[in-house]
This record gives sequence, C-alpha cells and structure tokens, in this order.
Amino acid sequence: MESKTNSNVEEEKIVGDPLAEIGLPSPIILGSGSFTRKLILKEMSIPYKLMVRPIDEKGLGDRSGSPHDLVSLLAKAKGDHLVSGIMNNESSDLTLEEREGGWIVLTGDQVVTHDDTILEKPESIEEAKDFVSRYAKSPPRTVGAVVLTHVPSMIQVAGVDSAQINFASSVADCDLIEKLLEEGAPVLDCAGGLMVEHPLVREHVEGIDGTEDSVMGLSKDLVIALLRDLKDKLDQSSNSEQ
Repeated sequence: MESKTNSNVEEEKIVGDPLAEIGLPSPIILGSGSFTRKLILKEMSIPYKLMVRPIDEKGLGDRSGSPHDLVSLLAKAKGDHLVSGIMNNESSDLTLEEREGGWIVLTGDQVVTHDDTILEKPESIEEAKDFVSRYAKSPPRTVGAVVLTHVPSMIQVAGVDSAQINFASSVADCDLIEKLLEEGAPVLDCAGGLMVEHPLVREHVEGIDGTEDSVMGLSKDLVIALLRDLKDKLDQSSNSEQ
C-alpha cells in the first residue's frame, strides 16, 4: 500500500552504507516516486539517487491473472524503460564513464489483492470506500515485486514478497477515507487505497502476517537478498571473463 510523490530527480546520502558492505556501487538509482519506498531505503541506510521515467502501467499485464506475474512484469518494465534512458544518456546527472562499478537501478510494483481480485490504485473516492468496506469482511494481501538491474552489464535479479493485513470490522464504520482526505493523505495514489503506516489506518489493524515494510511497498529482507544475489552474479560474470 505504497504512497507516491511527484519528484523527478532527487538524491539521498546516508551514513553507513550497506551497499559498500556487500561490495556494490553506491548510491543506487531508485526508479520510483513512492514516498514509502524512499522512506524504507532511508531506514535501511541505503543511499539513492531518484530518477523517475514513467511507463503506461495500465497498458501492460493481465489484471484477471496472477498478481505475482503482474507485479513482476510491471517492475521489470519500469526497470527496462529507465535503464534504456540511462544507456541513451538522457540524464545529465548520470555518466557511465565516470562511474566505476556502474549503477544499480531499483524498480518495483505493488498491488493489493482481495478474494482473488487485484486492486490497484482506486480511480475515485467511491472506489476507495468500496475497497475499505471489503477489508472489513476479509483480509487483503499486498503483493510487491522488486527488480534490480546493473548498468551497463544488464544483469538483472528479481523477487516478490507478500503480506496479509488483518483489519478489524471497525475499518468500514468510521468514514476512514473521508478522514484520510481531510488530512491530505494520498488515498488515490495508494494501491488498495490505504496506508497501514498512517495513524488513522493503524488503529484498525489487528495484525500483519508478514512485515509492515512489505505492506508499505518495499520488503527490506527481499531487497537485501536481491542485492546479495546481484553481487554473486556480477562476481560470476567477472570471473567468467577472466
């Protein structure tokens, strides 16, 4: 249940870089405008440079099929599109020749599922309210994909994580969406229409089967596992060329 901002270029520098500990170039390129993904990377002390190159998400994938396949497809499409821009030197901030070790691009996608139906960002306030009414009857799940792409080798790793949010029935009885809107919460920019980290939402959460960071749009465990996997693949590629 990620939330997004509209920033196009932004850089975050943090002391204590796990990328350096793993042996990967730092900072990464975050190809997402999601506020919660930026927040989670800060919590992980992973430095990033933000570079957003939007795609037509609605034109890709099968919303009636597997949510795992859908988020994997969209996260990869976002990564491939962004990497294409980098390789074509569309950003003056990124110079491959001056970057020892290249760049690592992180892209992701998330949907909410409920009773085998994929829920993306609500298209209206009424649809957001409908989503919430469903959560009172049975728990939704978040399904989120992460893709890491190394530039210029084009080595890519990917994974999917999911979590279930168990809401109290009170979530449908309190005008929650209206209250969130009054506080300026980006309801229409969140998959499933809710942010579990928001205090107004949190008070109706009975528990999470999984991790809160996964629900927020970026599983910390998955990111670390993929970074290590990418490092292994880069080492293998380097050894095979020697």
